[in-house]
Amino acid sequence: MDLNSVHQGIAKRKGKKRVARGIGSGHGKTGGRGSKGQYASAGAKLFSSLFEGGQMPLFRRSPKRGFSQGTWGKSYLVVNVGDIDAAFSAGDKVDLAALKSKGLAKGPTDGVRILGTGEVTKKLDVTANHFSKSALEKIQSKGGSANVIAPPKKPVRNKMTPRPAKEG
Repeated sequence: MDLNSVHQGIAKRKGKKRVARGIGSGHGKTGGRGSKGQYASAGAKLFSSLFEGGQMPLFRRSPKRGFSQGTWGKSYLVVNVGDIDAAFSAGDKVDLAALKSKGLAKGPTDGVRILGTGEVTKKLDVTANHFSKSALEKIQSKGGSANVIAPPKKPVRNKMTPRPAKEG
C-alpha cells in the first residue's frame, strides 16, 4: 500500500441513514425508536443535560440569596475636580469625550460623576451626569459652569382610565 491507494474504496461522504423505509432496510417499522415508550413518538423531546431523573434539580434545591442590579443598574465613571483641573486649561469644555481623550475616563460606561476631591484654579465648562455638592460649589466659585445631562424620560405606563362612578 502506498499513499496513492490509501483512500481507494472509502466513501468520503457518508450518506444519511434513511430510517423507517420498510423492513428490508434494516431500520424499518419503528425506525430505530424501539416499540412504544416515551421517545417513540415523533414530537418527543429528549431531556436536557440538567435533568436529574425526577430528583429536585440542583438549581432549585440550592438557596437563593441576594439580588442583582444587572437589569437596571448603571455604571458611572468617577472623576475628581482636582484631576480635571490638572488635565485641562482654563475655558476648556469638559465632557465624556474630552475626559476619555485625556485618559481620565477609561472603559465602557453609562456616564460620568464628578466628585469634589481636589481644588479648582481655573474656569471650566463641565458637562456630566452627576455633580457632588462640593464639586458644584468649587466649579461655580471660579466662574465655571456645571451642566447636568438629563436622564432619559421614564416611559408612560398605559393605565386604564377609571370607570365612571355609578349614580344611585
